[in-house]
Amino acid sequence: MMNEEESKKVQLNFKKAIPLMVKNGVSPSPQNYALWYTYVENSDPDLNQEIDDTLDSLGHCPPTINDELYQRYIASKSEADLKSLRKNIEVMLQELSSSMTDVSNDTQSFSQLMDKSFSQLEKADREKLSLDEVMFLVRQLISESKEIRHSAHFLNSSLSSASEEINKLKEQLSSLQHSALTDALTGVGNRRAFDQDILTFIQTEVPFSLIILDIDHFKQLNDNYGHLFGDSVLKVVAKRVSPSENGYQVYRYGGEEFAIIVPNKKLRSTRQLADTLRRSIEKLRIKDRKSGQLVSNVTASFGVTEYDASLSLAVNIGKADELLYQAKTLGRNRVMPL
Repeated sequence: MMNEEESKKVQLNFKKAIPLMVKNGVSPSPQNYALWYTYVENSDPDLNQEIDDTLDSLGHCPPTINDELYQRYIASKSEADLKSLRKNIEVMLQELSSSMTDVSNDTQSFSQLMDKSFSQLEKADREKLSLDEVMFLVRQLISESKEIRHSAHFLNSSLSSASEEINKLKEQLSSLQHSALTDALTGVGNRRAFDQDILTFIQTEVPFSLIILDIDHFKQLNDNYGHLFGDSVLKVVAKRVSPSENGYQVYRYGGEEFAIIVPNKKLRSTRQLADTLRRSIEKLRIKDRKSGQLVSNVTASFGVTEYDASLSLAVNIGKADELLYQAKTLGRNRVMPL
């Protein structure tokens, strides 16, 4: 938990970051907040230099550059944490393997000692050794058995500690993997997850169609009801378009825009799916907690395209974006192509 001094520092940095974002035309998304917070914090000189160079040359920071900088400087930290966790697991397993090898060697030595001791006891019986000589053999066997019990106890302790530590690391790894690929606000996949998944579909040559949707008049909703209500709209829309079964995958593409990858579907059936989602969104009734008012004017516009392997990924996404823009131009709350 942050102390008071750290909390004040965070608030100060956000107060510096937000005007800079507004001044340079940067949309208010969680990724952009993280990026520009890091910029004003001045914790990464390389990032600051790239942003400064961009502002000097262009006079603002375009969305594509914001996305690219976020992936390289912010999202990559999660990947570093994942690598660190994997390394910890590898080291632990090596130590555990070493302990088991030591115990295995001790066990083998003890087995050889047992064979030798029993052989000597048999010889003692045959040759009628004295009681003192027999007791010496027994004491030697007891001494060695204590050592092997100690090794076995050490192994059991190591296994118990390792099991607890592995469970902790697995939880941390799972949490990091989830957070690295999940949008914190809506719970659907983030832009990073979208980029990874769509490349996987392309590389494995699985046919798919793409839907890009944008919530209509989202800025107006924010202005009229506040950003907390805007966050509620994003969460409710994300839940409404998420599948009850694993037929397709939903991602928050940026701001109030979502992307949906629909595998093994042609354009016509994907367009029907988009229209079903559109009608589902326009039926939403979202309560404004401040006023208690039910807001019913939430709609979204859609652009749909079938992936064409003869074109680049950027061109395919550009086609969906262009269709989305047409839907907006024609009056919103519609799916394109017709």
